[in-house]
Amino acid sequence: MTTSTSPSAVPNVDPRDRYLMHADARLRYRDEGHGPAVILLHGWTLDLEMWEPQVAALEGAFRLVRFDRRGHGLSSGHPDTRRDTADLAALLRHLDLSRVSLIGMSQGARAALGFASAAPTQVSALILDGPPAMETADSDDIPLGEFRRLAQTQGIEAFRRQWGRTPLMQLRTPDTRGRELLAAMLQRYPGTDLLYPDTSGSVAAPAVHLQSVIAPALIVLGEYDLPSRAQAARVLCTRLPLCERAVIADAGHLPNLDKPDVYNNLCRAFLARHGSPRA
Repeated sequence: MTTSTSPSAVPNVDPRDRYLMHADARLRYRDEGHGPAVILLHGWTLDLEMWEPQVAALEGAFRLVRFDRRGHGLSSGHPDTRRDTADLAALLRHLDLSRVSLIGMSQGARAALGFASAAPTQVSALILDGPPAMETADSDDIPLGEFRRLAQTQGIEAFRRQWGRTPLMQLRTPDTRGRELLAAMLQRYPGTDLLYPDTSGSVAAPAVHLQSVIAPALIVLGEYDLPSRAQAARVLCTRLPLCERAVIADAGHLPNLDKPDVYNNLCRAFLARHGSPRA
């Protein structure tokens, strides 16, 4: 495995953190566990630490690689869904991984599908958690224009407060650990895509050709996720060739934090069936 860049230049980081330079961004990642490789992709305003409950439960059976998408968490660069697929491909080259499974949450599900569409033979299995509709570049149920105006006129803290009160960021669990994780991630989110939106259009968004996706897929949804996400999950499952769905009771848009044991068991069972690299 390729030796990674030392994170010593970044203060107060976890010793598990590693960094990769790609396309003018310094991407933070962690590589833990042993077994078939699984890449975990977080959603908007979150970062790799959302997966702490999954790593703790699954690292004995799988090699879990998670990274902060550019402009999120401790990764530099401007948040840009158009670059997620290329960043993911660069990380796999860096770690010499030729075939992986992908777990993508919300906006991260779009990145997972983009990669599985562009490189279908490199993906063993897909787990898509609360995916948005694939027909548009942005999620119709997130008022980005309103959030940009709020951040630019009242500051990023005003946005964080407002975003934290939306249904997409509400946890149902009473467990303080999940709530502390979520609060810390929102505080780390710098919001450069809101404060300094890129309108250049210099990078074309890669097309997601669902007909090219050949990996078995599991779509996971919290019982109390938005109706728009439930509809997107239904439509997506009809368009993927090998797809099943699971609804996690008493969970919202973040079922991995609301019901980590249920979520982990679903992922473990699905990856055990489909996540091993082909010989």
